[in-house]
Amino acid sequence: MLFFKVNTARFSRLACGAALLVLCACGNGDEAEIPVRVEGAAATTVNGEKIYISDVELEAVARGLIPAGQPLDHKSQEYKMVLDQLIDQKLMAQEAIRRKIDQEAAAQRRLQIARERILGNLLVEDLVAREVTDARIDRMYAEQVALQQSNDEVAIAHILFDTQEEAEAVYADIQAGESFESMARAHSKDTATRMENGNRGYVSPNDEPEPFPVMIADTQEGEVSKPFQSADGWHILKVKDRRTRAPKTRDEMRPEIVTFLTLNEISKILRELRTKATIQEGGPGAPGAIPAPLSLDEEAAPRPEDSSTVPEGNEL
Repeated sequence: MLFFKVNTARFSRLACGAALLVLCACGNGDEAEIPVRVEGAAATTVNGEKIYISDVELEAVARGLIPAGQPLDHKSQEYKMVLDQLIDQKLMAQEAIRRKIDQEAAAQRRLQIARERILGNLLVEDLVAREVTDARIDRMYAEQVALQQSNDEVAIAHILFDTQEEAEAVYADIQAGESFESMARAHSKDTATRMENGNRGYVSPNDEPEPFPVMIADTQEGEVSKPFQSADGWHILKVKDRRTRAPKTRDEMRPEIVTFLTLNEISKILRELRTKATIQEGGPGAPGAIPAPLSLDEEAAPRPEDSSTVPEGNEL
């Protein structure tokens, strides 16, 4: 759950409109960051028109058969099923064109709407690829962790090293079965905790120097973190106990953050475009310009000083 303060009614109006554009762009937080692979290899040809392998894979992703960016086995039943359906779709479209249905006024309007929807989705994908970066996700995760750990007490232990190489070597030994405690006694440069198995007792994560708060949040109870660097050197961290419920890890919170940032970027560009556009109800010359949408930057930006959660049912 993200700890954002949101104007519910205004956010709902904006989110509903933006969701029509997002579609798969922020569905699970991953698809938007993997560009669709477009290639020249044809899967088959239908009356002289090609269906490309990339078309089959894209359709399989849209149906949730494979993750975005993962090739589809050309010998699999899923590949054959999707290809057969695309062949049927191609045949139906060709027949509609043969009958000149595509030239009817109603068909032209629907085709235009479909084209605009696809172009809008492509714009969203481009915005996400450019703006919803790992750096922004990391910053927002750190902000959320700070809010969620404001009253936490966590028992931790650590091993301090001079170099990254030392830290990674000891981390590999721990992953291979060596105990964290024995490695702390043998290798830690922290003389104050080394003979105490690296124990630092209960701490308030937000009182610790960066990046300890994020590493504590991202490490499950009883688990050992990957090596990380602070101003004092390189560390391996163990979370021994929590007196409060642990925050979500970065991976668990990532889809929510990606969705929020994506909606934020959509709202920003819609506000900019509506400000520049001439929009009048009923066509040219009619009164009543449609107002610009609200910006999520203004309405739903994280507030580090406020640790209250959004009301039930208003979570992103």
